Parts: sequence; C-alpha cells; structure tokens
Amino acid sequence: MTFTKDPNAVLDYSVDWTRWLDGDAIATSEWTVPAGLTKVNDTHTTKAATVWLSGGTVSQTYTVTNRITSTGSRTDDRSFDVKIAER
Repeated sequence: MTFTKDPNAVLDYSVDWTRWLDGDAIATSEWTVPAGLTKVNDTHTTKAATVWLSGGTVSQTYTVTNRITSTGSRTDDRSFDVKIAER
C-alpha cells in the first residue's frame, strides 16, 4: 500500500490488526520510520496501531514498518510506503 503525503503535512497512518489478531490483542507497538521522515507521535489500541508523520523530501518514497507483539506473545510486521509530493 502506498500513501501520498505533502512534505509540509502532518498526517496519521494506521494499521488495523483485527483479522490477524483473531481474538488476541496488541500488547506493544513499535514503528520504524526511515531518516527523512519524522515520527511525531504514535498510539495503539487493542486492535490498531497509529503513527503521525511529518517531513519528507519531494519525489522520495519511504517505507514505514509497524511491529506489534500481542498479549499472546505473537509478533509480526506490516509495512507501507509514503510517497512525498507537493499537493
């Protein structure tokens, strides 16, 4: 999945883990944000994880990864791309 973001925008991006969790719940959530983007904030519920991003260089695409650990001790990653463009 690829999202387009203006370099001046501060936007939130979420990963819904509901299906994968299959009745389990998110215990911890970590975000890997590459240099060039700035993680402003992050939160999670028992089913979804959200990160707020700012910055980026026009014409660059950044891969952002969310790693969760569930209350049942399962760990997995989900990644998406953020393409930077003037909007």
